[in-house]
Amino acid sequence: MGDAEFIRVEVAYATPESQSILSLEVPPGTTAEEAVRLSGIEEEYPEIDLGGSRIGIFGKLVKHGQALQPGDRVEVYRPLTADPKVVRRELAALGKTMGRNKARDESDPAG
Repeated sequence: MGDAEFIRVEVAYATPESQSILSLEVPPGTTAEEAVRLSGIEEEYPEIDLGGSRIGIFGKLVKHGQALQPGDRVEVYRPLTADPKVVRRELAALGKTMGRNKARDESDPAG
């Protein structure tokens, strides 16, 4: 089999303590979910529940059946551990932001 019969993709997963990006070659037409399974990342991180996990390609959510293109990086997302609305409220109470309005915060002489 020649190289033209496969495409190179990556599968990524991260925890607060570590991250893994695994590179692999798959046949054209391989789906995002198939690539995750073929990568073996579920063995490295047994907490991954692929059936209940969202996945994306370069930060954009995709369906598990999305066919991959050469160079795609499939990312397996963990469930949120904190509600972003609650975190924003708590930060606002402390006079801080989540970083979106950094330029405004830095230019504000009161902040």
